[in-house]
Amino acid sequence: MLKVNDINVFYGNIQALKGVSLEVNEGEIVTLIGANGAGKSTLLKTLSGLLKPKQGTIEYLGSSIAGKQAQSIVKAGISHVPEGRRVFANMTVEENLELGAYLRKDKDGIAKDLQRVFELFPRLLERRKQQSGTLSGGEQQMLAMGRAIMAKPKLLLLDEPSMGLAPLMVKTIFSIVKEINKEGTTILLVEQNAHMALSVADRAYVIETGRVVLSGTAKELKETEQVKAAYLGGL
Repeated sequence: MLKVNDINVFYGNIQALKGVSLEVNEGEIVTLIGANGAGKSTLLKTLSGLLKPKQGTIEYLGSSIAGKQAQSIVKAGISHVPEGRRVFANMTVEENLELGAYLRKDKDGIAKDLQRVFELFPRLLERRKQQSGTLSGGEQQMLAMGRAIMAKPKLLLLDEPSMGLAPLMVKTIFSIVKEINKEGTTILLVEQNAHMALSVADRAYVIETGRVVLSGTAKELKETEQVKAAYLGGL
């Protein structure tokens, strides 16, 4: 579904990604783990059109998307849930969700997906008329995910969905991630909580200082000494 080959991405003169290559197959959950500043969020921003690679290729469903505008990438079937949620604070929950479907024309389908989002996240239904800026962090994360689902993505990019959340809410969010995947959405997950990420993923990549340094099945990586020491507390 997604093939990234040898991409280099810069912020001015600073190189953030150095020859990164990876693949995501249809139906998978693939996770990227790594420390702060390793380049994980930069990669997702590049895939969603917010940054342009200086070199390398990005293919999605057999077509190049490197350098394409973000709205074209959304229309092609890729949705991005950014780090920090980025909900529209002065708009209601329902208005935020409707914005997620702004490129869609199928009104019946939009209404059906809105109901599905409310089934996945019952708390959003309770707060559908509430301003988004008044929600808790966990509720805002649900809203950011729901808004992305409203675009009807084939591939969902999730950036740090557990950040700043209480343990019980983290379990809820990851349970919903698995459910979304079972319903047919492929997921590329960036996550610092390596325990949770590797527990739901099929495959994983480890990124350090802008480079992929390890890859394999989630089970394989959980058993490597390097991952245990750096990301799993030595367990």
